[in-house]
Amino acid sequence: MVIIRLFCSDDVEGIGEATTIGGISYADEYPEGMKLAIDTYFTPLLIGQDPTNINGIMKILDNHICGNNFAKSAIETALLDAQGKRLAVPVYELLGGAISETLPVLWTLASGDTAKDIAEAKNCISQKKYNVFKLKIGRKNPKEDIEHVAAIKKELGADIKVTVDVNQAWSEHIAKQAIQKLQDAGIDLIEQPIAKSNFEGLSRLTSCFQVPIMADESVATIQDAFKLAKMHAANVFALKIAKSGGLSNIVRQAAIAQGAGISLYGGTMLEGSVGTAASAHVFATLPTLDWGTELFGPHLLTDDIVKKPINYKNFGLILPRNPGIGVELDLNQVEKYKRK
Repeated sequence: MVIIRLFCSDDVEGIGEATTIGGISYADEYPEGMKLAIDTYFTPLLIGQDPTNINGIMKILDNHICGNNFAKSAIETALLDAQGKRLAVPVYELLGGAISETLPVLWTLASGDTAKDIAEAKNCISQKKYNVFKLKIGRKNPKEDIEHVAAIKKELGADIKVTVDVNQAWSEHIAKQAIQKLQDAGIDLIEQPIAKSNFEGLSRLTSCFQVPIMADESVATIQDAFKLAKMHAANVFALKIAKSGGLSNIVRQAAIAQGAGISLYGGTMLEGSVGTAASAHVFATLPTLDWGTELFGPHLLTDDIVKKPINYKNFGLILPRNPGIGVELDLNQVEKYKRK
């Protein structure tokens, strides 16, 4: 995690988070690089700016800094958090208001053992933690992966949604064969089956099958969203504040999807409580979120750096209602886990 603390001249502090999966293995941003970029390039642009003019500040950053969407997302989150505290309102009020106070959350089954995954899913359902499940596939032989997820779907039944994330692992040829078998097995959603750059292939797959195809890595920017919508290259967009460069860009991507009749899914980079709270605020404002969210990042932590954890109940996340993003850093915990 990279945690941002942004200090304003009116003594209001905003916080934000940028988190990447696996260092530099998932994306071209990574913790050490983000810290260096923020210290060296972002900070001189931020000092002296009016912190209440969030759109203006983000425009300045975009004009002077290419890419760096994870870092930009953290900065915008901190600016919104500070403005919410300044006005004594939650961030979702700054974005027009929340449509829902609770967001459905799915869980990833990751043991790789069919029997263990089934038992874990049933336990989650009985405790009212999760009732939608995702499986990461693509590293094994497709036949093994399909048998694994098909067995889980059969055991859990038609009323429990089971989705798969291929993480770009298949060629288009393999994807055509595998998706047909997954569709026949009743799998509910296929996420990013082929390379993120193969928009034409995604379009062909989307037109071939009834099971929805979701773009994740392919839909990073507003431009990506427009191109995918124009090409009919996805049934669902996975929205993530980090890859899009902030909460405002999520609203813009969602508008493109809504205009094109594309469903939405609230994704995660496995952020902790700060980034998860920020994501929840913008996802709660979207008019349609047909596929729920995967904001389970805080449940992967053995400890936390906020004073009061986010509340999860009855298969969902309860939207924080305090001013700003609604969570407060425990600075003792931050110091405990900070790199020395």
